[in-house]
Amino acid sequence: MRKPNLMSKKNTKYIFVTGGVTSSLGKGIVSASLGLLLKSRGFNVTIQKLDPYINIDPGTLNPYEHGECYVTEDGAETDLDLGHYERFLDSKTSQNNNVTTGKIYQTVIEKERKGDFLGKTVQVIPHITNEIKRRIKILAKQNYDIIITEIGGTVGDIESLPYIESVRQLKWELGEQNSMVIHLTLLPYLASSGELKTKPSQHSVRQLMESGIQADVLVCRTEHHIPKEQRVKLAQFCNVALENVIECKDLETIYEVPLYLQKQDFDDVVLKTLNLKSDKEADLKDWKSFLKKYKNPKKSVEIALVGKYVSLQDSYKSIAEAFIHAGADLETEVKVRWVYSGDLDATTIGETLSGIDGILIAPGFGDRGIEGKIEAAKYARENKIPLLGICLGMQIMTIEFARNVLGYKKANSMEFDTSTPEPVISLMEDQKNVVEKGGTMRLGAWKCTLKTGSKLNEIYGTKNISERHRHRYEFNSEFRDEFEKNGLIPTGFNPETELVETLELKNHPLYIGVQYHPEYKSTVASPHPLFKALIKACSQK
Repeated sequence: MRKPNLMSKKNTKYIFVTGGVTSSLGKGIVSASLGLLLKSRGFNVTIQKLDPYINIDPGTLNPYEHGECYVTEDGAETDLDLGHYERFLDSKTSQNNNVTTGKIYQTVIEKERKGDFLGKTVQVIPHITNEIKRRIKILAKQNYDIIITEIGGTVGDIESLPYIESVRQLKWELGEQNSMVIHLTLLPYLASSGELKTKPSQHSVRQLMESGIQADVLVCRTEHHIPKEQRVKLAQFCNVALENVIECKDLETIYEVPLYLQKQDFDDVVLKTLNLKSDKEADLKDWKSFLKKYKNPKKSVEIALVGKYVSLQDSYKSIAEAFIHAGADLETEVKVRWVYSGDLDATTIGETLSGIDGILIAPGFGDRGIEGKIEAAKYARENKIPLLGICLGMQIMTIEFARNVLGYKKANSMEFDTSTPEPVISLMEDQKNVVEKGGTMRLGAWKCTLKTGSKLNEIYGTKNISERHRHRYEFNSEFRDEFEKNGLIPTGFNPETELVETLELKNHPLYIGVQYHPEYKSTVASPHPLFKALIKACSQK
């Protein structure tokens, strides 16, 4: 006899996305694309990511390890895939959308310490798997029609096994047609024989079956079109229907993926598997319009992104995507020149930044490459080049102005020099007694009130805004009057603490520093006004 259906009142449907053969196949993009297609058919959809690493969150990870750390509205430090989910779906995620093995074990161990297990031996099955299932189903309380769950790592990894086992149990518990598994796999091309090879995918599916899970749909990453006979072979050997073998070719941009999948009726295949009906045709008119503008720009600007993690561009993923959204909206191609701040000094800066139309000073932590960023801020200020400084970028603009305009030669942030006589950037009051590094910064969405008549007030078109933060240090308000008198004006404040959130320079085309991260809120449907303002200023230069 089947177990009873453990669904919420709404009968939420679950889609599990697994990966095989190799890592970095693009599960996040496929999940986000499917989410967009299902949303356009009228369903209320969310996506969550299960990460198999033991860190509690990526907040303490080096960007070279994991790419950027994405911050949600409610202040969770999460995987960069959540950025893709928000950008594609144009809807907010939360701390419940990203779960790590670290969080799972932490919760179970805390329960054990409290005695919640009544003296029982705590084991991976059932205790860890029960906690994973609980986390997967938390989102169902918010009345979603469909929850897509992306499982990080690759099938066969030791770390992923508890997640795969949890999916097996859930499929059984949820009952027929209430869940499905999409397996993303790679079809390598052998140039010597001139054909795509299906064997790695067959092995991967078999490995999944050994764990008790049958894939319902195969999404095959490939460099070439999959011939009919290869599709038939995959369907036959992997036990999936022929129409459930979906091709996912390498494309020019990730934003083409939803349309490419739609052409193969991917959304219909999923809805049929889940026994869902939709009378609504997918309306991707706005998405197509965005793609058309993106591919056919009328002008072009080049912006230097000055940072210290530029050798791994995923470290600044949201910024790069925000340029794409805003650029397409303005029908402007944004060429990003990736500049390593450690290479910049007074002698090299003119040559390194020659021909650029604007500069963005990127966020970051630690003192490596700081002096190069200060040189970049000085160069933009003196040469009237549009500049946007984000988080640390704003702090850099503050230090540069204090040293070169106010004459405080030793001005610095307390992050880099605790004994500086001019701490123009100081440690936030509520951070002074913080010992643990993980999850303790000022995080998530905070309100900000903009000065009437300021440039930022004009850019946003409103006085009251809310933006996401990730920092420990702040502009030192003791120096506020001096900055104001000399032209670098604080124009945005936290309404409760009076904390300075934004700075802008008088008599400059655009010289704006913001303590928050505007890139986290930029989506295809809603490009961020600050990025649009920077691109506009660059094209008028």
